[in-house]
Amino acid sequence: MPPVRGWVRTGVRLTLGVLAALNLAWGAWAVATPAHFFETFPGFGHSWTAAYPPFNDHLVSDLGATFLTLGVLLAIAAVMADRRVTRVVLVGVITFNTLHLAYHLGHHGLLHGIDLAASLGSLAFGVLAPVAVWILAGRAESGPPAR
Repeated sequence: MPPVRGWVRTGVRLTLGVLAALNLAWGAWAVATPAHFFETFPGFGHSWTAAYPPFNDHLVSDLGATFLTLGVLLAIAAVMADRRVTRVVLVGVITFNTLHLAYHLGHHGLLHGIDLAASLGSLAFGVLAPVAVWILAGRAESGPPAR
């Protein structure tokens, strides 16, 4: 059975990969079809982005480019499994996601009720998940060497 540190490292890499996939999917969607992204994100009958009118093709495309960039960086961190690379990528992700959350905490657009709570909850998760990965990555580095 692999040592606990090995499981933690694997968990860190898998979480980085999942976060990469989410950002890549959102980014590709926003860049490829900005109007559709604006009208239907996050999907499943909800339209959180459309709650901040008017539609602006340039801004939605830029948001998509940001998500794609974060996704690529997260994927690189997952593949390389290098502590320094992971930390630098997580600083960038945490910075963007914290600023994104802060904006939406003060600006609710046309969102209210469940959609507002779900939107803010998902944005908070976008901050907390990378912070948790940071903490777990630190734990994987501490203690006796893996066998």
